[in-house]
Amino acid sequence: MRTQASRRTAALSVATAAMLACGLAVAVTPSAIGTPAPAARAVVESPRTPAETNPLANRTWGVYKGSGDQAWTPYQRAKGRKKQLLAKIALAPKAKWYGQWIPTNKVTATVRKHIAIAQAGDPEALVQMTVFRLKPWEDEACRRLPRAREQRDYKRWIDRFAAGIGSAHVALVLQPDGPFALCAPGGSQLPSQLIGYASHVFSALPNVSVYIDAGASDWLRNDPAKALRILVPAGIDTARGFALNSTHYASTSAEIAFGTAVVQALAAAGYADKHFVVNTASNGAPFNGYDYHGPNFDNATTCKTAGQTACVTLGIPPTADVANPAWGLSATDAANAAAYVDGYLWIGRPWLYMQADPFDLKRALAVARTSPY
Repeated sequence: MRTQASRRTAALSVATAAMLACGLAVAVTPSAIGTPAPAARAVVESPRTPAETNPLANRTWGVYKGSGDQAWTPYQRAKGRKKQLLAKIALAPKAKWYGQWIPTNKVTATVRKHIAIAQAGDPEALVQMTVFRLKPWEDEACRRLPRAREQRDYKRWIDRFAAGIGSAHVALVLQPDGPFALCAPGGSQLPSQLIGYASHVFSALPNVSVYIDAGASDWLRNDPAKALRILVPAGIDTARGFALNSTHYASTSAEIAFGTAVVQALAAAGYADKHFVVNTASNGAPFNGYDYHGPNFDNATTCKTAGQTACVTLGIPPTADVANPAWGLSATDAANAAAYVDGYLWIGRPWLYMQADPFDLKRALAVARTSPY
């Protein structure tokens, strides 16, 4: 379980129903590093050969614009240098979160509308989403199991979410903070089995790449066996792979090394050809959770100056060009990334209070100003 983790469940409340508005699409490419994302859309290139097709590469990555993105309205209202800094967040392709704050009877239409606007008429554009719907979850998941009605509601919600996706190209991160599945009372696998239901439903769609959250290298103490205890009952058999570092701040290098070990452990267990994505929204100056002794972990101290270490700031911009020399990876990390990493995604949201809600202008400006990228 993560260090000093005060969970964000309460913050993800009905108040976040405002996350339903939609926006247009653009993309970020390596040439845009250190500058506001361009208004025009571009293709995200992949270093892989055709035989090693990456479903996230060689296509537009849509940006969700609109009031549903808490950073969007502050960006629109800003001027001058402040607007330039907020552009790093507002104009970056991000994995928008969806959960129980969206009613079951509205989720299909909400998802369908989001996709239509994000793709902006391009059916090949990639839309990124995060599903955070399981109840109970986080600390509460350690105290009780989902009730029968909650199980039925979850499955109905997932089915209707899938109906909204249809044939769209989607990178879908499933249930951040995955290690909480390991603390279910009595060692029950019921929470994992429900996640597995979602993984199978979404993976059955023609153009969806599912990445089941497996925590982070520091959270699991670099133990691939723990990751398999999360992933196997949660549907890794049909998923594209898994996600790392969604709510932590560990280094990209550490996540590549750990993810590679997990891929190899999965292959040894009979689950071959799995890949992973790494959240880089928060790890521009990385640190491990077990080394952290500051304020609440979910609202960890932001960097004050560029070059500062062990603080929160933006990391590698979202991209499928995972082995680019610009990221400063070692030869080993670059080779492993090229082989196993589908993309660096912005799943985390360090510009929000407690990584959840509401938008925190001071944090947003700090992480944008001090990012090494």
